[in-house]
Amino acid sequence: MSRMDTTYTVLSEGLEKRFGGVHALRGLDLAVARGTVCGVLGPNGAGKTTAVRVLTTLSAPDGGSARVAGHDIVREAAAVRLAIGVAGQYASVDGELTGRENLRLFAKLLRLRGAAGRARADELLERFGLTEAADRAARTYSGGMRRRLDLASSLLTRPQVLFLDEPTTGLDPGSRGQIWTAVRELADEGTTVLLTTQYLEEADRLADDIVLIDHGRAAHRGTPAELKSLIGSYAEAVLPEDATQPVFLTAAGVLDRLTGAEPVIDREHRTVGAMATGGTLTLPRIVRELDAAGVPVMDASLRPPTLDEVFLRLTGGAGATATAAGTSGPARPVSRTAGEERAA
Repeated sequence: MSRMDTTYTVLSEGLEKRFGGVHALRGLDLAVARGTVCGVLGPNGAGKTTAVRVLTTLSAPDGGSARVAGHDIVREAAAVRLAIGVAGQYASVDGELTGRENLRLFAKLLRLRGAAGRARADELLERFGLTEAADRAARTYSGGMRRRLDLASSLLTRPQVLFLDEPTTGLDPGSRGQIWTAVRELADEGTTVLLTTQYLEEADRLADDIVLIDHGRAAHRGTPAELKSLIGSYAEAVLPEDATQPVFLTAAGVLDRLTGAEPVIDREHRTVGAMATGGTLTLPRIVRELDAAGVPVMDASLRPPTLDEVFLRLTGGAGATATAAGTSGPARPVSRTAGEERAA
């Protein structure tokens, strides 16, 4: 493992963690390159937060090993803590203190005292757009402001590695975008960021590499483009508003034959779609085949899959959603497969 320390700032091999009868981590392997953003995705209960707690020394592993910033997380836990910053799922700021007082308090706790601590606090307040609100009680801050203050507190010591556990949960798109900008700037400056998230647009926008965790293991890994290439392209037809169920089923039959995949029918949005693997299917052929079958089409597309679709396919998600919860578009309902439409 040591020969890779100069390349990977976070490196784990076979991490295990149990909580009673729950096997949260089952041999988790991670390798996060220096100065990159690694997005860790997975269903609820997959082990994402447990992985962060173990890697940040908040919870001891039951097996395996890991090094963070060159230090063993068990034998050199104190050195790991000095090298990292952590922002959890919920902002850990004191609402009765002002923003400035919060940062100065954290600076003292981190042994960054006196003029140096005050200067660093003021620097971070300016960086995160909190200078005007710096002397207001944090309880008067919006959710986005509290998250930015929390993120600022995790950067007081200029950490080599920043762990962000679902940092934008519940934020509006504007506040989320501000956090995204800050994270990308940190990575550009050389900070290694490990980001767990359930917002797939967030991972697509920020992550250099993505690890899909399922049942406590790294089930898939790669760049967003590499993961998308695993499941091919998505063929979709948009039907007229007055399209009847037989028309939807005919369109589904055409896409089933062309792709070999179970089509998904979304009656509310008048779409029929299916994943196409192999790379030989073309949009003109889709249009010709639908026309030959007598299916009126308002629009048709053959596009790369979204990360949402990759996530659902690779983690075995039931049904399909066009936009994952928390992304910028409106949430769309679970759609029916063609088989379910026939049964209905």
